[in-house]
Amino acid sequence: MLTAKQNLRECVKGGKPDRVVNQYEGIALLFHPALMTSPMAVKGGPPVVNAWGVTNYFPDNVPGAFPVHTPDKIVVKDIEHWRDYVHAPSLDFPDELWAAAQGMYAAVDGEKAYKATFIAPGIFEQTHHLCEIERALTYYMVYEDEMHDLVKYLTEYELKMAEGICSHLHPDAIFHHDDWGSEKNSFMRPSMFEDFFLDAYKQIYGYYHDHGVELIFHHSDSYCANLVDDMIEMGIDVWQGCMKSNNLPEMMKKYKGKITFMGEIDNKQVDFEGWTPADCEKAALEAIKRGGSLTSFIPCITQGGPGSLFEGTYQCLWDAIDKYNRDTFGFTQDQIEAARLPINIMF
Repeated sequence: MLTAKQNLRECVKGGKPDRVVNQYEGIALLFHPALMTSPMAVKGGPPVVNAWGVTNYFPDNVPGAFPVHTPDKIVVKDIEHWRDYVHAPSLDFPDELWAAAQGMYAAVDGEKAYKATFIAPGIFEQTHHLCEIERALTYYMVYEDEMHDLVKYLTEYELKMAEGICSHLHPDAIFHHDDWGSEKNSFMRPSMFEDFFLDAYKQIYGYYHDHGVELIFHHSDSYCANLVDDMIEMGIDVWQGCMKSNNLPEMMKKYKGKITFMGEIDNKQVDFEGWTPADCEKAALEAIKRGGSLTSFIPCITQGGPGSLFEGTYQCLWDAIDKYNRDTFGFTQDQIEAARLPINIMF
């Protein structure tokens, strides 16, 4: 029986998986000093200002923190003079901090799971965190030169961060957030998206691939079917967060073997007050059926990390996929458990 990591590799590389990949079972999400040193909002706690000067707040009833954009808290007051307001935090960290991060990576059994550095926010998200999303989208149309310069500045920061991550932590995967759309459409038409982000991400993901990173997971829980060609050109191996609105069966026909789709279980299907195990089993089995393949598809809740808003939902999906693997491929639960790390709830 393959380990969870081996089975995930076979799925992504078009090999011979021996069962359905169960959500995040083959990935250990790990931090790095830039994330460890930036103040983070705590669920239910007060607003917190991070290392970029962005104020974030994490209410009890949502899956993640988001910027507070009252006029007094928007970082970029004048896009034509954005350099007066945007100051990237230092990426020069003491050896002690790198050693603490290295300890987290060393503690993971690399035979059972990819050691995946978790990076958030991405370049597009960072621009609207700094500017406010409606203003940022307007700036991309009205102040193209300034936004190109801001994207270049953020890209250079990410490349320097990548250098530190690869030279000190040596991950074999990257799990990178950057939401590029809503449930119904991408935030930008493909030509505009390509103009601002294609080369930037080719540089970033190209650097990781060239420095020992086997798999790039990119999270965007949204509609992005119109951007899949760009994802492939960027070097993305797995698009995590692929919502049902993308028409997975059609994308599998077109892109199977070129990129892996990880998702198809929208949070709203299962992650609500009053959810039941039957809701989770139905969603998991429907996703597996719509994917229709052990390769290029991973059934997974669409949010960008293991867990759920309502306690128990992720575990129930996990159990439903395990049951499918037992019933379909004849493995015992003890065999399945022995092949992977214990379930790890992040959110």
